[in-house]
Amino acid sequence: MHCAYHAAGRCRSCTRLDMPYADQLAAKDRHCRSLPAAHADVVWLPPVASPEAGFRNKAKMVVGGSVDAPRLGILDAAGGAVDLSACPLYPAALQAAFAPVKAFIGAARIAPYDVAQRRGELKHVLATLARDSGALMLRFVLRSREPLARMRRHLPGLLAALPALRAVSANLQPVHQAVLEGDEEIALTAQQHLTMRVDGLPLHLRPRSFFQTNDAVAAALYRQAHEWARELAPAEVWDLYCGVGGFALRCADGARAVVGVETSAEAVASAERSRDELGLAHVRFVAADATAFALGAARAPDLAVVNPPRRGLDSALCAWLDASPVRAVIYSSCNAETLARDLARMPRLRLARARVLDMFPHTAHYEAVTLLVRA
Repeated sequence: MHCAYHAAGRCRSCTRLDMPYADQLAAKDRHCRSLPAAHADVVWLPPVASPEAGFRNKAKMVVGGSVDAPRLGILDAAGGAVDLSACPLYPAALQAAFAPVKAFIGAARIAPYDVAQRRGELKHVLATLARDSGALMLRFVLRSREPLARMRRHLPGLLAALPALRAVSANLQPVHQAVLEGDEEIALTAQQHLTMRVDGLPLHLRPRSFFQTNDAVAAALYRQAHEWARELAPAEVWDLYCGVGGFALRCADGARAVVGVETSAEAVASAERSRDELGLAHVRFVAADATAFALGAARAPDLAVVNPPRRGLDSALCAWLDASPVRAVIYSSCNAETLARDLARMPRLRLARARVLDMFPHTAHYEAVTLLVRA
């Protein structure tokens, strides 16, 4: 993939872009294989490649510049904004949205936030694309409510310029620190969800829902979990850290009982909507902490699927999984270092199969999915 920003030294976020893609993928596979050293006889499946360009369904853009000439991209070393509107990681439909967004910023007179001076209003623009439909969701991260009336007044112009735009909201993040968003979300359109179809699943994202940024690789990840679950034929599955329910919905099969657990009530509501559309009567979702749910449960499932954030699993949950009657665990991880740590915490569970999925091309990051079975 050629990137003019990288070639000019304006953006170095893709730290491995100078490496041929096949070499990137091989290096990630080697790195992952080097970590679980205590596990013998692991079956390593071939790594899953990603499209090299246009694979991101979400853009998280820092806003800089001025009201009349806003820039959407990243901050440089001096705190100024580097415009990345033509970044080749974004598909054409996302790239095409940036010019109307800039025009809206100017029309509504939303001053970009100046990090050095600690003044201004607009900190980030977060854009999400549903590839199958072309529908868009936009979120404007503000320091305060000050621009809201003007934003509402000029919103019809933005909707006219972007006919695929379905959901718009403002997020309030008043604190001067490197935090992407705040706790308060203000709806600017009646619709506040975006339907993403991944591997045949209708997944409903609300503004603050977590979702994988690479549709093609996310689909491969769900398929792999489904294949292992079908082979294991469990009577009951728990999907811990379930988000909007991708693993839970994909692993549901006939009369199998599936429980998805997620701290975000908003994500649980989205997962329930998908479940109802699919007619999966034996699937339920619970808004709860994964560790507290497991430790407080009257019984354990046959199969647990865990997909924690980068920090990995809580040590208490590792201990519970290790000592429980759970027959198998599917562990999906975006951080192989914490994955290796957690495997060491569960010695009664043997690493049987593993696979690298390149969710984040041109960087050192990747997703790994593993199958653990009771030793």
